[in-house]
Order: sequence, then C-alpha cells, then structure tokens
Amino acid sequence: MSTVRTPSAVPLPPASGAWREGDPPGRRQWHVREKPLALEAGGELPGVRLAFETWGRLAPDRSNAVLVLHALTGDSHAAGPAGPGHPTPGWWDALIGAGRALDTDRWFIVVPNVLGGCQGSTGPSSPRPDGRRWAGDFPFLTQRDQVAVEAGLADELGIARWALVIGGSMGGMRAVEWAVTDPERTDALLLLATAAAASAEQIAWANIQLHAIRADPHWRAGDYHDAGPGRGPHAGLGLARRLAHVTYRSEAELAARFGRSPQDTEDPWTGGRYQVESYLDHHADKLVRRFDAGSYVTLTHAMNSHDVGRDRGGTRAALRRVTARTLVVGVDSDRLYPPTQQAELAASIPTADRRRLIESPYGHDGFLLEVEQVAALVRELVG
Repeated sequence: MSTVRTPSAVPLPPASGAWREGDPPGRRQWHVREKPLALEAGGELPGVRLAFETWGRLAPDRSNAVLVLHALTGDSHAAGPAGPGHPTPGWWDALIGAGRALDTDRWFIVVPNVLGGCQGSTGPSSPRPDGRRWAGDFPFLTQRDQVAVEAGLADELGIARWALVIGGSMGGMRAVEWAVTDPERTDALLLLATAAAASAEQIAWANIQLHAIRADPHWRAGDYHDAGPGRGPHAGLGLARRLAHVTYRSEAELAARFGRSPQDTEDPWTGGRYQVESYLDHHADKLVRRFDAGSYVTLTHAMNSHDVGRDRGGTRAALRRVTARTLVVGVDSDRLYPPTQQAELAASIPTADRRRLIESPYGHDGFLLEVEQVAALVRELVG
C-alpha cells in the first residue's frame, strides 16, 4: 500500500528572510550614500546604503576591478561557504577564487547586493530614516536607479573604470545599463542570458508571480515584516518561486530528470506528489527562508521596467553608445530569455563579437550552472 506524505516538524519560516540589523554581517561591507537618490520615476529615496563584498586586492592604479551583478534572488555572497550572515554558499563560487576564471590573485572582484534587495541593501524590509520600515511604501525602482547607486559605490572605492562588468539575467540588465549610461567606465562587458528590454512574455510571467504574492492574505499590502514566524506571505512567495523555477529550467531537463515518477513512496492518486512537485516544493521552501517577498515584488517591477532604449532614441541608438569590448551569450535551451534576445544585443552593440551560445540542458539557469563554459568566455574576453 502506498503512503501519503505527512508534514515533518520543521521550524516555521520567519515573516521575511531578509538580513536585519543585529544579524551577523558575514563578509558584507556597506556603501552609504550621502544624498537622497533621485528616482527615474519621480521623487527620491533617502538613507540609501548598498551591501557589497569584495575578493582580491585593488591594484595601485585601480585597473583590475571587476563588477559582478547578480540575478533576481541572488545577493553579494557570490563566493565562499555558507556561514553566519550567509545562509547559502556563494552562487558563483566555482568562478571566483585563486586560479579560477575570475582569479582573485589578479582581479579585485566587487559584488553588490542590488538596491531594493534584502541582504543588506536598502529595500522594503529596511528602516526609513525615521526608524519605521519601508514595507509597502517602498518606491518604484528602475535598473537605472540601481546602477546610479552602484556608480556611487565605484566612486567610493576609487574605481573610475571597470576592467570587466559581468551579469546574467537581471544582472545582465544592469550590466548593459552600466555600459550605456557610463560607457567610459566599462572596459569589457559580458552579458549572459539577458535582453535589451523586458519582453511581453517575460512581463506576463512576472505578472502572475506578482499576483500570487499579493493574493496571499499575509501580504498585508507589504506591511508584514514584524509578524511572527509563519505569518509572512510565504504561500504567495512560494507559489511565485515555483512558477519562476519552471521558466528557469527546460522541458527536456525536467522530463529526463523526473519524468512521471512519484516522490519516494508517495502516491499522487492519494494525495502524494510526483518527483517534480517535490522538487518545486523544495525550492519554494528554501527561498521563503532566505528572501523577502517585498524585495521580490520591487525587483520584479524593476525588471519589467527594463528598456535600455527608453528616452535614448530606441534600443539600437542606445546600444550604439557601448564602447566596451563585449561578448553577448545566450543559453541554447533558455525559454525565458531566448537566444533571439541575445542576437539582438550582439547585432546592435558595435563592439560586440557574434552572439555566443552556452550548450546546456538546464534552460535559463545554464548561465549559473555551466561554470566551465562561462569561465572560458571570461578568459577569452579578459585574457
């Protein structure tokens, strides 16, 4: 007789998985902006600070700095083990370190937590200058707002020009904004699985995720951060993550990896799960314990707003500003950011080589998982 899954005694997740004052800082440092940030959508954001981590040593002439920009649910902890202040290991650990493609004996690596995020940078879970949380009153951000704060970090570090700016997905959106907004500050550019502008389909997938979060009764219009364990919008955030994760992977990988197999001894006909359902449950549970629903909403809106050609005469005119040596790379199985979008970028950037493709069964996540192929592209671009 098949058995049905029974809930295990696991601790309830906190209302928000955001880093908070009083938590271990880990490897984080902070850049504090002296003046309020003027926002592209109007108004300003006071009290801005950006969490960041660094690896390696900045050369005396400051010529060896590399800016690494994370995707939607990433953070500044791109390398190193999990530990106090860092609930997960570095998300690009195999790429950063001595002897690796981003060799810390050669390069000074800077990884900021994006503005609007939840791992030390100012976002919905952060206090305002008066001590109250921003919560649902956090303002609308764009990629250009986020790059403006990152430029302030570069100024504080004394970095006038990045030897390389690299980013994938949402990080790639900011990377191309860097190269268009401040062409003279970017020497080389590596764009992975990203686009010149968010497409209608990408906005549509994001819209469903936003509705899932806001439909959670514990969302409370974004004002939930001080609720007790289990009282945050975990159901909505978990549903958003499940949906997003399907778009991050390919149908072929899911079919080969899980097929129609049930999870262990569970029987899907009597309340049990298929293996693929268990897989999505696992990723949803992980995210709600380390991320913040308000940041997910804020950053998703920022991604939807992405259009490098806005107020610049259109996409082609904007991309003609890029002077950095550029590689544009897609993932051959990516159904969320299809290779046609990278072809558009490569064709429009005058300093770009032909579009390259990472061969991977993993879909959009291939830019994170196919580290050897990414490493080869890094070495090609910066020797």
